Amino acid sequence: MAKPRKLIFTLTVLYTFVILFFMFFAFGRTDAKEHTSGYTFIFLPDSFFKMPALSDLLHPALMDLVDLGNIAAFIPFGLLIPLLYRMTFIRFITLFFASILVLETIQALTFLGSFDTNDAIQNSVGAAIGFGAYKLGFRSRHVRRNMILTAVSAFVLFVGVWGVFGMVDRALTKEEGPFIALNELMDSSGNVSPGLEPERFTIHNQDVTPRYTMYAAESGDIVTFTYMTKEEMIFYFYYGMPEPTDYAGSIRLSVNGNEILTSSGEDQRLYPELFPDLFKIPLEAGSELTITLEGNQKIWDVGYRKMQYFWN
Repeated sequence: MAKPRKLIFTLTVLYTFVILFFMFFAFGRTDAKEHTSGYTFIFLPDSFFKMPALSDLLHPALMDLVDLGNIAAFIPFGLLIPLLYRMTFIRFITLFFASILVLETIQALTFLGSFDTNDAIQNSVGAAIGFGAYKLGFRSRHVRRNMILTAVSAFVLFVGVWGVFGMVDRALTKEEGPFIALNELMDSSGNVSPGLEPERFTIHNQDVTPRYTMYAAESGDIVTFTYMTKEEMIFYFYYGMPEPTDYAGSIRLSVNGNEILTSSGEDQRLYPELFPDLFKIPLEAGSELTITLEGNQKIWDVGYRKMQYFWN
């Protein structure tokens, strides 16, 4: 074996050990193992396009670095392995992806991580970038020139993949649309209710002026309002008891029969600084929302924001 080949082989082995250390022992994996009660297998890829934006790197979170590292850390394999063994890209990426799947399986079975197809795809993309940089860079007998061209190619390809992944992720990610006020809710008698005429009131020394609608139990009774969603949305409303009040009343909210929110006048009496409060909840299409008001409790500015793609 020629000296350059021995050096490349040694570098490949050493770098492999570094990667294996991070895959199995870094990020507190051994401590987390003690608190893991079951295997984690994520077979369906759903977020491998998700990459941090440039603005995120000003104050990066750990997951931002992990997402970048899942690609960048595996670029050297695409450079080193073709230097050791001549092979086509299809054979290289197939063997590499299979190897990553084996390591992901070992991670899951040893409780030192999880089997995550998203990680396997990102790792393989990094190796593919390295292979592409090798093909673009090693075109002559001038070693130094080849190394510089390969490094530049790897950087350009990495930035390009980063940008493409960012665009695809944005195209596949839903965002909140503009606020749409609800002017009608179904009341407990089965009639469509437009609510009360909005009026100005005070809660905890704050002047409140509802902009859209207001709903309450007339004469301090109990009333139930329902709403059936037609599409995925974020549902909003404010709630509280206008002053002066004896704090007699409550609000309960359930989605498909599961209670999500419960608040009483006693809560407002004990923690007045929390009111008026804004409540919001994500809802799937076809969800049935039930709001029960009692006594002096009021809700207002009821509405939603549709979850939609930016190109909608």
